[in-house]
Amino acid sequence: MNDVLLKATVPGIRAFAAITTNLVEDARQRHNCYPTAIAALGRTMTGALLLAANLKTEESITIRVTGDGPLEEIVVDADNHGNVRGYVNNPQTHLPLKNEKLDVGGAIGKGHIHVTRFTGLKAPFTGSIELVSGEIAEDIAQYLLFSEQTPSTIILGVKVQPDLTVTAAGGMLIQALPDAEEEIIEKIENNISQLPSITAMLEAGLDAQGMIEKAFAGLPILYGGETPLKFQCRCSRDRVEKMLISLGEEELINLLNEQKAEIKCHFCSQFYHFNQNELDALLQEVRRMQKTL
Repeated sequence: MNDVLLKATVPGIRAFAAITTNLVEDARQRHNCYPTAIAALGRTMTGALLLAANLKTEESITIRVTGDGPLEEIVVDADNHGNVRGYVNNPQTHLPLKNEKLDVGGAIGKGHIHVTRFTGLKAPFTGSIELVSGEIAEDIAQYLLFSEQTPSTIILGVKVQPDLTVTAAGGMLIQALPDAEEEIIEKIENNISQLPSITAMLEAGLDAQGMIEKAFAGLPILYGGETPLKFQCRCSRDRVEKMLISLGEEELINLLNEQKAEIKCHFCSQFYHFNQNELDALLQEVRRMQKTL
């Protein structure tokens, strides 16, 4: 099943359903995550994609979860084109199951969730709240309520097999608009209370439309566009070269003395290698720029 995000509405209510199995498995492989770590990262990546679905074309969003648990920090970027990237500070974190489920809350601990919106036109806006549970879905819903005054239900799930592979991941975001009627809200709340877990629905073969149909059962549904989703990092060799140049002459000379440099991207674990000749070329570029100042 492909990774996609589907939009839908019923009168006064909007919903977004995302299937993220492949991109979460991609993240697991890139960062060599253990089960609890990839469950936490996968939920955050899915949540960020659901929030980003409301953004305008050139906007993006960053979710940063900080806690006193062994994971320490999760950072995820997403945009409304379906691109997402992210990492967790300690990917080889795994805790014993809690109530037969992966203990994401225990791995995150007490802390805060920070959501930053980049508009591209003015300074980014960051809202932060204290974590409610550390289980991610409830924390994002609480953020939306207190920072954006938007009542929301968010459901997230990641299924990890004994061999560590991710075989199901996804989520739903359902929001009441100002003109929502109480009768419709109550019907949807009743539907949601009877929903299987996200991973159970995916394992049963439901796609994004099937999940929305269950949440909006008995209501007239209007579907919007479907967006393909993928793990996509913005790093490149050109960007790394510019970063190295920004370090200045002294740091580049230090790297030259070591005869090579190896730079790793936090978000995607891509390595960029620079040999002595390449570092020397960057040093000469720094010196050329200094002469023109």
